[in-house]
Amino acid sequence: MTLTHARLWDAVDALARREGLSPSGLARRAGLDATSFNPSKRFGPGQPPRPRWPSTESLMQVLATTDLSLGAFADLAGDGSDTPVSIPLLGLARAGQDGFFDDAGLPTGDGWDQTELPRAKDSLFSLQITGDSMAPLYREGDRVIVDRDVAQVRRGDRVVARLTSGEVVAKEVTRLTTRAVTLSSINPDYPPRLVARRDIEWMARILWVSQ
Repeated sequence: MTLTHARLWDAVDALARREGLSPSGLARRAGLDATSFNPSKRFGPGQPPRPRWPSTESLMQVLATTDLSLGAFADLAGDGSDTPVSIPLLGLARAGQDGFFDDAGLPTGDGWDQTELPRAKDSLFSLQITGDSMAPLYREGDRVIVDRDVAQVRRGDRVVARLTSGEVVAKEVTRLTTRAVTLSSINPDYPPRLVARRDIEWMARILWVSQ
């Protein structure tokens, strides 16, 4: 396995999660600057941004603090299939405050959480939106990622449903009973559809949309 820039940082994040810490907390425990492992420190200026690697010294301090061997650390990087990919997460209200973005508009500081992107697995697939029933939320040509491995669909979920007739629709679940599901559109030109449970082959929650 090649320990690429992305996989190395994935291993740092995985180690932090294993220790019950944020990347900043892991850095502090190792006696490093709290921002050492922040997402904003992983790329330098330039177009495209230049990858930045953690120093060997900082990694050795982290491994010593967590009592982890270099080989075990490399195993945390995995082969890319089991390691979650995450991006910085911040609420919109806080994003308006100072200290969360650098001069280039990239995430910085110690107040960021992480949100995981969907990982590849057999139950995950992508579909392309057609029509305008979910506009302006989903537009013609948008691609949505759905997961068949979601145990329970709830009221308010955006889903893709395949009906026994063969029709596949992207809708919002606005009502659920033991016998029927109300599938609603965002576009008010399309009325809600009351569909009997027996007429639904499957429903999969929409996890992500690429616009």
